[in-house]
Amino acid sequence: MSIRGRAYPLPRLIMSRILFISDLHLSPDLPRLTQGFFSFLEHARGADALYVLGDLFEAWVGDDHRDDYNNAVIAAFRALSDSGTRLFFIHGNRDFLLGQSFAADTGGTLLPDSQVIDLQGRPLLIMHGDQLCTRDEKYMAFRAQSRDPAWQQALLDKPLDQRLMIASMWRMQSKAMSSNKPENIMDVTPEDVVQVLQEAGAATLLHGHTHRPAVHDITVNGEPARRLVLGDWQEETGEAVTGVADANGLHLETWRF
Repeated sequence: MSIRGRAYPLPRLIMSRILFISDLHLSPDLPRLTQGFFSFLEHARGADALYVLGDLFEAWVGDDHRDDYNNAVIAAFRALSDSGTRLFFIHGNRDFLLGQSFAADTGGTLLPDSQVIDLQGRPLLIMHGDQLCTRDEKYMAFRAQSRDPAWQQALLDKPLDQRLMIASMWRMQSKAMSSNKPENIMDVTPEDVVQVLQEAGAATLLHGHTHRPAVHDITVNGEPARRLVLGDWQEETGEAVTGVADANGLHLETWRF
């Protein structure tokens, strides 16, 4: 598998309303954001599907970390899936240890790093997006390591309190390193965007990770294409840029909480 991941087609979805979110970075010390997340799940009831495109949590150190906060998040997802909304998760760079136990308890499904969805005959490629930031060589090396099953199992074998300390250390290192990186290094590489769309046979890519919500018009194989970027959830402003696929097509919407 390449660092960009591989696209696996899903059965065609008869579209009524499909929702996409990413980069919530849920944490107990973000109460406004957490309440906004719970409100969004209530809003999502009646949708055909909800796709969470990575970084659901600020850190996830294993499915055995079942404190009151994580249990409340799982229960809220379960209530949504029990109501009839299909639920799908893609790993991000903060929650790559989300496992099958988490998915089963929420009533959801873990997807590969890249996934093609057929929206009424039009393929949509979805991913977290970190695999496209190939100019950040140090991060790409860590990404390759952190997706290795043996490395993940060695980490999961450590005591829970030790994993929590490691995750805290990673967050501090990530903030320090990001503050010193050029802006273009932390964004996607345009050539890789074109390549993954070509590989997927799609003209539309939806991802998160960069925290730069926008709709980009691009060209793939001489034809018009689009790259839509979801936004991170903001504790201070109470806003998040989400994705919606409905009768009006695929577009971005701001969720205010």
